[in-house]
Amino acid sequence: MRVHRSGTTLAGAALAALALLLPLGLPGTAAAAQDPGARQAAPARGSAHMGMGVIAHDGQGPRSGGAALAAQTEGVDVSSHNGNVAWSTLWNSGVKWAYVKATEGTYYKNTSFAQQYNGSYNVGMIRGTYHFATPDTTTGAAQADYFVNNGGGWSQDGRTLPGVLDIEWNPYGAACYGKSAAGMVAWIQDFVNRYKARTGRDAVIYTATSWWKQCTGNSSAFASTNPLWIARYASDVGELPAGWPYYTIWQYTSSGPTVGDHNHFNGDYSRVQALANG
Repeated sequence: MRVHRSGTTLAGAALAALALLLPLGLPGTAAAAQDPGARQAAPARGSAHMGMGVIAHDGQGPRSGGAALAAQTEGVDVSSHNGNVAWSTLWNSGVKWAYVKATEGTYYKNTSFAQQYNGSYNVGMIRGTYHFATPDTTTGAAQADYFVNNGGGWSQDGRTLPGVLDIEWNPYGAACYGKSAAGMVAWIQDFVNRYKARTGRDAVIYTATSWWKQCTGNSSAFASTNPLWIARYASDVGELPAGWPYYTIWQYTSSGPTVGDHNHFNGDYSRVQALANG
């Protein structure tokens, strides 16, 4: 009888221990099986790049080859996740301009910046830089200063495009960075005002229409001043955010040749030059 009771006690203890583990979502438990995403680590700070949330939130459709588009000039955008880029290959394929990630928040500088920024210039491209915004970490003005101080400046040399504010889904947390629509609009205004004060240029705004609607309340506050770079992976650009009658750049795929992110500039090469010249 004692052996029987001892066995029952051990079995009960084992069941109790398992019950304690289940809520933790450890690998192999029922909780983990019900929520596989709970086991996935958040991306490392600094690893964000243009469009990393587009497919997850907006999906993708058939890719546009650009054949039906009038006067479009092909370009790419890159960040440290692309490593050393084969700029000659891109140039020979018809890519004539590039944007390179310079900074994120006030804590990260692109570790591949020199090869990407100088390499694109050296093969003949017009190039510029972008900043991945994290409105939950510091003010818009602080991030604009960090951007300008670390590669985001502008010079009227005919080969440098104005800086870009990449404002999209938060890869590290809540989509709108914990801000209300009014708070987000104020943050963006803080950034673009400081960027213009530092460089004399209006920053380009990169975003997706669905994010813009969700997180700014579909604000039209920037349409008359800031060129629009829209993200949509489909055969047409679709609905634009409020106020903008047209896009300046359209990121139409993240799975292009050589590097993934390919873009149409809305105009011929002379229009790319015009944006560079201000």
